Amino acid sequence: MSDELKKGLRGVLVAESEMSFIDGDAGKLIYRGYDIEELAREATFEEVLYMLWEGQLPDQEELDAFSDSMATERGVEAETLETLRILAESDEEAMAALRTGVSTLSASEPELDADPEDLGAAQRMGRRITAKIPTILANYDRFRRGEDAIEPREDLSHAGNFLYMLTGEEPNPVAEETFDMALILHADHGFNASTFTTLVIASTLADMYSAITGGIGALSGPLHGGANQDVIEALLELDDSDMGPLEWVKAKTEAGERLPGWGHGVYNTKDPRAKILQQKLEDLSEEDGETKWLDYTTTIEEFLTEEKGLPEKGIAPNVDFYSGSVYYKLGIPVDMYTPIFAMSRVGGWVGHILEYTEDNKLIRPRGRYIGPNDQTFTPIDER
Repeated sequence: MSDELKKGLRGVLVAESEMSFIDGDAGKLIYRGYDIEELAREATFEEVLYMLWEGQLPDQEELDAFSDSMATERGVEAETLETLRILAESDEEAMAALRTGVSTLSASEPELDADPEDLGAAQRMGRRITAKIPTILANYDRFRRGEDAIEPREDLSHAGNFLYMLTGEEPNPVAEETFDMALILHADHGFNASTFTTLVIASTLADMYSAITGGIGALSGPLHGGANQDVIEALLELDDSDMGPLEWVKAKTEAGERLPGWGHGVYNTKDPRAKILQQKLEDLSEEDGETKWLDYTTTIEEFLTEEKGLPEKGIAPNVDFYSGSVYYKLGIPVDMYTPIFAMSRVGGWVGHILEYTEDNKLIRPRGRYIGPNDQTFTPIDER
C-alpha cells in the first residue's frame, strides 16, 4: 500500500464509472458515450435522466412512461411545505432550506425500509427526490416573497414546471428550452466533491435520502457550487458602475483580481458547457431585446482571451461564466443559482449511487498520523 500523500485525493482513482468522461485538454464532456453538445441540443432533461439511470436512451414509450412517473411524484406533503414556510420566515439560506426540505421527504417515503442493495427501490427513491426538488425550491422562494404555495403541474416538462411554479406563469418556449438545456449541462461531471460525498454515504448502505442530503451539503460550499452566483454578482457590480465592460475588466485585471467563472480544475480550454450557454444567452437576448448581459460577458471574454491570452495559460471560461447571466435573464433569484445546480446534479448523484451499489465497497481511505507518540497522561487533579 502506497504511503504517498495526495491531499484532496487529487488524481487518485477510487472507482470505475460509465456515467461521464471529461477530456480537459480537448474541452469535451461525454455522458455514457454521447457528446454533451449533442445531448443539450437534441435531448430533454428527462431523456438524459433515463439514460444516466438506465444506461441507455429510452424509446418513445419508455420516455413517456418515465416522464409521467416523474410528473406524478412532484407534490410534497403539507409538513414539508410548513417546514419550508418556517425556514423562509427565518431567512434561512436557500441551500440550507433545500437540504432540510429534502431530508423531510424521507418521512413519507413508502420504500425507506427497502434493502439498501435493492436497485429498483433505490432508483424509485431517487426519482421521487428528483421530482420533488423543484417543488421544494419554488415554494420556498414563494414563501419568502409572501406568496402562497403553488401546486406543480403534471402537463409540463421538468424544466417548464419549475419555471411555472417559481413565477406563476407558464414559460415561453425559449425560456423553457434554455432552462432544460442548463439542467442537462449540469447533470453530471465525474467524481466531483458532491458526487463523491454521495458515494461515501451510499457505500455505508445508508438510504438514498441520506446520500442526497449529504451531496447538497457538499455542493453548498463556495469552492464547489457557488461560482455562478459569484459571476452574476460581479456583473451586477459592473452594471452599477460608471464604467463600460472593457474599462471595468481592465481595472480588475490591473488590480490583480481574478474574475469568477474563469478557470476549472479539469478543463484547460473553454468549458464545452460554456459554449452552449453562450449561444442560449444570445437566443434569450434576441428574444427580449436586452443585450447588455451578453455584451458584458462577450467583451470580458474577448479581452481576457485576446489581450491576456488566458486560454493559452490553461484558464478559460467555465460553465458558470455564462450560466449566471442565463439564470438572471430567466428571472431566477441570484441565491437560487446553486440550488438549481443541485436540482440538476441530483440526476448524476442518483446515477452514480445506483452504479456504485451494484458492486459496493465501503469507502474508507487512510489518514497519516503526524501527532506525538509518547505522551504521558496526567490525572486532572494534578494538572
